[in-house]
Amino acid sequence: DMEEKDLQSVEYFVKREVLDELCLDEVAQKETWSTKLTLGDQVKECSVPRLKHILLTWVPVLSWLPRYSIRENALGDLISGCSVGIMHLPQGLYVGICMAYALLASLRPVYGLYTSLFPVLVYFIFGTSRHISIGTFAVISIMVGSVTERLAPDSNFIVNGTNGTETVDIDKRDAYRVQVACSLTVLTGIFQILLGVVRFGFVVTYLSEPLIRGYTTGSACHVCVSQLKYLFGITPSRFTGPLSLIYTVLDICSLLPQTQVPELVVSLVALAVLIVVKEINDCYRQKLPLPIPIELVVVIAATIITHFCELPSKYNIDVVGEIPSGLKAPRAPDTTFFSGVIGDAFAVAIVGFAINISLSKTFGLKYGYKVDSNQELVALGLSNTIGGFFHCYSVTSSLSRSLVQESTGGKTQVAGVISSIIVLITVLKIGPLFEDLPKAVLSTIVFVNLKGMFKQFMDVSLLWKTNKVDLLVWLVTFISTIVLNLDLGLAVSVAFSMLTFIFRTQLPRYSILGNLPGTELYLDTDTYKEAKEIPGIKIFRSSATIYYTNAEMFLEVLQEKVCGCVFNNLCSVCVCVKSASAFYSTLNCFHYLSHSSHFLSSFCFNVMLACVVEQLEAADFFSASIPKSRLFITVHDAVLYIRKKQWKAYFVLVGHHQYLSHF
Repeated sequence: DMEEKDLQSVEYFVKREVLDELCLDEVAQKETWSTKLTLGDQVKECSVPRLKHILLTWVPVLSWLPRYSIRENALGDLISGCSVGIMHLPQGLYVGICMAYALLASLRPVYGLYTSLFPVLVYFIFGTSRHISIGTFAVISIMVGSVTERLAPDSNFIVNGTNGTETVDIDKRDAYRVQVACSLTVLTGIFQILLGVVRFGFVVTYLSEPLIRGYTTGSACHVCVSQLKYLFGITPSRFTGPLSLIYTVLDICSLLPQTQVPELVVSLVALAVLIVVKEINDCYRQKLPLPIPIELVVVIAATIITHFCELPSKYNIDVVGEIPSGLKAPRAPDTTFFSGVIGDAFAVAIVGFAINISLSKTFGLKYGYKVDSNQELVALGLSNTIGGFFHCYSVTSSLSRSLVQESTGGKTQVAGVISSIIVLITVLKIGPLFEDLPKAVLSTIVFVNLKGMFKQFMDVSLLWKTNKVDLLVWLVTFISTIVLNLDLGLAVSVAFSMLTFIFRTQLPRYSILGNLPGTELYLDTDTYKEAKEIPGIKIFRSSATIYYTNAEMFLEVLQEKVCGCVFNNLCSVCVCVKSASAFYSTLNCFHYLSHSSHFLSSFCFNVMLACVVEQLEAADFFSASIPKSRLFITVHDAVLYIRKKQWKAYFVLVGHHQYLSHF
């Protein structure tokens, strides 16, 4: 407390000349030459150390694995890898169900296990996050599943049965859907690699947190509805396109009287056990050495009970069925599908990267290491591209597994390799043991693991209190995802988010500043009572970037704010413009702003308005009537200059040379 009081009582005194932009250039010795290397110089710069740096940047494992500390990291990574590997088994199995979006059982669960194996090993080599767990994720799975159903519906595989009835050729349909999903995955990876190579990692900044959370919440509702038929043992009709989720819910409600009671009992028992044990894990996570692997326990117990009690034959319980052991040979994707899935692939690439980088950045900030967004794009793209050749589906980081990997002591991606070994053993040896696992049990695992996403509904009350524009983005994203499905919903959400950004720039805060007596500070007179206007000087500030869409509005408000002092007496005007990006300061802006000289000249003002000094100089904006000497680096410099020249009215702009745009 004493230290804080001492800091608050610290005073400082600065004595210098009033600096305009010209004086600043001279005093600070502004550089006028180019610091960019020519192509020849860049070739000369190539050396062994530089090549080594490039190699370590593109293959991060080479930078940290040689320095891996067995004493500090091995035990934590071993425990963490085993825990995550155990989670991969049930989640990998149910991803084979989550994949097909309303036709989930038609895909073999073993492909979910493949997806939990190969991409993890690729990310180990190329990824920069130490804590995330790459693999299956419900939102991405259902996005891929919506594509497989659209391109491979049941109606395309109808064959005549032995007794004259029409049946679906499930084997042929499943094989075709695997080709579609793998082609989509490879194209998704190619998009991510290209975006990473061109340093396009910043694209995720256009997906705001409310948009991502609203989208994942809506996606969770899609996943939830797709699992209801397994819980009740019913077979609803298949719907596609906008409003398909609503139609599916209505159809399920109409089929509830046909509920299979044995399926419902199995679902409720498994659901109760999962919820209770997971709550115990949450309550005692500080005391437990590692979370109870209840998903694996439920899967093993349900399989044993179903097998020895002969539930499929006695009560017609629907089970997973054949799970082939061993690995399949890699296969090139069918490129003829690319034209039909290009839009879906780009959506999956962006959403998968957004989820991945948000988790990566969170852990990076928590543990103090840097996560390279562009390299993450490349790593995720390679995981998808290579995985697509090995019969894997699109992957991203999983929140639940990542939290387990971090909370159980994982320090590096060695934990991911260990989890992959556990999955590999399952694929090679023990996969067929789960053939009698009820699909209803897998559905309950899906439900329980969606708890974190459904908690995001709490964002509504929080955003209502903090930021209603972000609340509107969240609600529009959620509703459009529910009503229009995942692909169109994402497009509408991004478009609406961009519109809110545009509207925010059109509704800036304009204010008149006053001096806080005894300081060089200038504050809003409407907000601070002690801020007093300086007689004969109007200080006008805009909180938004000036560019061609709001420049005219800026001038209108400027006229409104200062015209009173103009009619009463001759005064000087100081303009403070806060700009966020130089890209907005185009020549169109200059065209609008230059018209202010005609408006203000009728009031005997010498006018100078600017956005970016370098751009203005390139556009020959400065002249004898609008000299560069009227641009000042601080408000106080401008005020002192005007007070020194009290005999003449001035209109000056306050800027700062260090920013691309001036405020």
